[in-house]
Amino acid sequence: MKSEKKDIIIVGGGLAGLTCAIHLLKSGFGVTLIEKTHYPQHRVCGEYISNEVIPYLKWLDADPAGLNPTEITRLSISSANGKTINTELPLGGFGISRFALDHFLYQKALQNGCTFINDTVTAIDFKDDVFSISTAKTGLLNAKIAIGAFGKRSSLDQKMERGFIQKKSPWLAVKAHYKGDFPDDLVALHNFKGGYCGVSKVENDRINICYLTDYQSFKAHKNITDFQKQVLYKNPHLKEVFENCIPLFDQPLTISQISFEKKESVYNHILMVGDTAGLIHPLCGNGMAMAIHSAKLCAELTIQFLNGNISSRNLLEEKYEKVWNLNFKNRLAVGKLLSGIIRKGKLFAPLLNLLIKFPSILPQIIKKTHGKPII
Repeated sequence: MKSEKKDIIIVGGGLAGLTCAIHLLKSGFGVTLIEKTHYPQHRVCGEYISNEVIPYLKWLDADPAGLNPTEITRLSISSANGKTINTELPLGGFGISRFALDHFLYQKALQNGCTFINDTVTAIDFKDDVFSISTAKTGLLNAKIAIGAFGKRSSLDQKMERGFIQKKSPWLAVKAHYKGDFPDDLVALHNFKGGYCGVSKVENDRINICYLTDYQSFKAHKNITDFQKQVLYKNPHLKEVFENCIPLFDQPLTISQISFEKKESVYNHILMVGDTAGLIHPLCGNGMAMAIHSAKLCAELTIQFLNGNISSRNLLEEKYEKVWNLNFKNRLAVGKLLSGIIRKGKLFAPLLNLLIKFPSILPQIIKKTHGKPII
């Protein structure tokens, strides 16, 4: 089969893949991005982004302000019985749907000269310092650099026999948009038995509701509606939200087997970005910002390597692993710890009481899962 040589191929056109492409294109490199679906599309996502990414997006000439995102400055957290604590967000953030943001970044990458291939990648091999990327329709492509941006869980992870994919995960996520009354400036995190639910506004006065639950709890019920009424409604705040909002999707979006196990930022010489490299618990509300930041780190080092300022591929990979861990390892660990506490009512109740008594602690915890403004 005839193959075509490319300098940089990015596999996956979500938030991290698109951001990485725009950065590399801005620096004068040719980029081919392979994405199996079409834009625009909805994705299972909390759709809240920390303001830490704004300076970087402006540098990319990809300021999302024109999409009319909501400005979010407050956080509310409730226990399964409805007990609540409120705080101001140290940096603040914004609410924007993946439907709008991904399409915006796709158009930006296209304007900057990105080559898009709508196809499914079936294998990525590395031999003699060259990547061979097999696709279902296009055939074989070769590249000097391969960047993995194929999301939380992919058939590619299975084919590459990545460690996390071998372990069964109990997590199921459900997301939909609604119309109703909810503050523009608030992101709420409401707990229920076996999971937690994020609620916040995105553009066009839509409310995004996205929750994570244990599959064992979920499968005991007939369907999503029954599960929500029997489980989520026991939190009075969630009952109020669902009963007073009108669904805008025909059916909620779902994704199962979401893994929060440790992943590799480099695997078989592929530089991984976004959820492909590591997934923070949604309760930290920072997965989108981490995806964007990881794309920046990957692009910067790739540019140095291709310009000859990093002398070898091994050194490139070592540097990327180091900078990835420096920026995200502790945040992921704190997120995992918080998730474990919040999912156990006996642990969360005393923590919530402590936070109510000493409210200044909560912003400090939030800072542990968020980064500083990136430029």
